[in-house]
Amino acid sequence: MEGSPSIAEQLARLKVLESDFQQALDAEKLEAMAEFAAGAGHEINNPLTVISGRAQLLLRDETDPERRHALALISAQAMRVHEMIADMMLFARPPRPELQPVDVVKLIDEMIVELSRRCERQETTIQRLDEEAGPVLVEADPVQIGVALRAICRNSLEALQSGGCIEIEVETADECLAAAGTAACGDSEADGTSAAKQSETIIHIRDDGPGIKPEERRHLFDPFYSARQAGRGLGLGLSKAWRIITNHGGRIEVDSRPGHGATFTVKLPSLNM
Repeated sequence: MEGSPSIAEQLARLKVLESDFQQALDAEKLEAMAEFAAGAGHEINNPLTVISGRAQLLLRDETDPERRHALALISAQAMRVHEMIADMMLFARPPRPELQPVDVVKLIDEMIVELSRRCERQETTIQRLDEEAGPVLVEADPVQIGVALRAICRNSLEALQSGGCIEIEVETADECLAAAGTAACGDSEADGTSAAKQSETIIHIRDDGPGIKPEERRHLFDPFYSARQAGRGLGLGLSKAWRIITNHGGRIEVDSRPGHGATFTVKLPSLNM
């Protein structure tokens, strides 16, 4: 029938509807998590503070080694629950980034120094490649981006457990922003069309750990998803990283095969000077 949408058009519309539905569902899940975290934070943090405070008070005067160990464990676990609730709030309702020019090279070097003690304990090497690289600027919240990069590196440390190597590399590249139906960036001059380019900063974080199974990769950024059989951690570390980076207009990608380590690639819009 003339004027009726083709099968391809109908499928395209269905894909759009499916995408809209998924986005709405994800937003609803995030809001539910935020409400839960807010309620849990109010109802649980107060007794946690009492438990932790009392344990620290008893620990101050305790001399028996076994009791000191038990009290220290109680205090540490209470703090862990508190941090989990805070992480849930950050994932569900991240604060608005306070954007400013940030040199990611300097930020990474400071992070390496911060993680050096843990790396020494587990005999893991962490280094930034191309140590002579100059400043690479992005417009970002330095605290939030620092949290995201540290979460990725800690995930790699969890994967390695002992020994191994973590390499961090920073580069810049032009991203094609051509709209659908226009020429690609490389063809714009040939056919007279224009395709905008935007410089982006790319951060590669590689480890030579056990890698990630294909069935685990799809859940890697889900809150509290555990892939401990692959050596990965438990909690919201990678979820926080994903949330912060996407909140900055960037994206995070993973390339990994079992037995061949993993590479996390963070892409952020570069600062236009």
